[in-house]
Amino acid sequence: MSSAAFTKKADLTRKRENKMGKRILKKFFFSCVTIFFVVAFNFFLFRIMPGNVETILTRANTTEAVKQRLIEQAGLNKPILTQFWIYIRDLLTGNFGEAFNSYDGSTNVLTIIINRIPNTVILLLCAEIFAIIVGLVIGVICAQKRTTKLDTGLLSGSLVLYSMPTFWFAMLLIFIFCATLHIFPTGGIFTPGRHFYGMAKVMDYLRHMILPMLCMGVLMVGGYSITMRSTMINILTEDYINTARAKGFSTSYILFHHAIPNAMIPMATIIALNLAAILGGAIQLETLFSWQGLGQLMYEALSRRDYPVLQGCFFISAVAMILANFLMDVLYGFIDPRIRN
Repeated sequence: MSSAAFTKKADLTRKRENKMGKRILKKFFFSCVTIFFVVAFNFFLFRIMPGNVETILTRANTTEAVKQRLIEQAGLNKPILTQFWIYIRDLLTGNFGEAFNSYDGSTNVLTIIINRIPNTVILLLCAEIFAIIVGLVIGVICAQKRTTKLDTGLLSGSLVLYSMPTFWFAMLLIFIFCATLHIFPTGGIFTPGRHFYGMAKVMDYLRHMILPMLCMGVLMVGGYSITMRSTMINILTEDYINTARAKGFSTSYILFHHAIPNAMIPMATIIALNLAAILGGAIQLETLFSWQGLGQLMYEALSRRDYPVLQGCFFISAVAMILANFLMDVLYGFIDPRIRN
């Protein structure tokens, strides 16, 4: 390669990197703006809804002096814009406030949420891995065998799973595997009244996690398989796939080197959104299985009208959704080279 051609190629690469950098900065700016609007909505929502914080504090059967002191501690005697500024300042310093009730022996909202997030994340990741693998396999098989009885059966099953209510499917699993067959425990994260250590504790944790993980994973399989099937059908009719077949490449080579990598682009979006949505709290699932995660925490806080905890959970959920979209926009540039160009 001549020096002129090398210089031209280097310039093109540098221009693409600059465009990619500007695109990432633009996405990051809009993500920050979205987070600001989420913070504003999260702040004002709990001050205008019925049964707001001030109503709860002043509803207690106490003297006026105690009620006034509670209002001053919560900062409700200050102008609304001053309260909003204090709220933003506290969020930036990691101060989510104090809960009205005690959870897991703590009243600090951030500590409570941090204690619950790992259980939700572990459950989420295991369910996602299961759903992605099974959904992709079913989608590829349906695309390969389209219009056959196998495709019709798998597609019908996927549609049923996709439209099935979470609470109904969870109760069905509990009835079959817990109440009837007695294979799995009905709920919780550990066996109550027993103390395990080392691997025994891990196995007890996994035994309690299998059923909610399968419930969450199986319900996500339907959406993944339907999306993968429709995407693969479109890709398998593209000219470059027909060219690869004409060159004599095997079906497996075409699938793994051409079709599936291109089909993963729309799948990546759905996976990112599911990760963020479930991190925000699978309220029904975690409540039914008594799984001590973020979803059950939101249900408990809602039942007790513990608005500081609800505010913290909503904020974490919204930020997780926004960050997942931002990271996926960045990863698109690496998944699909056309975006970099």
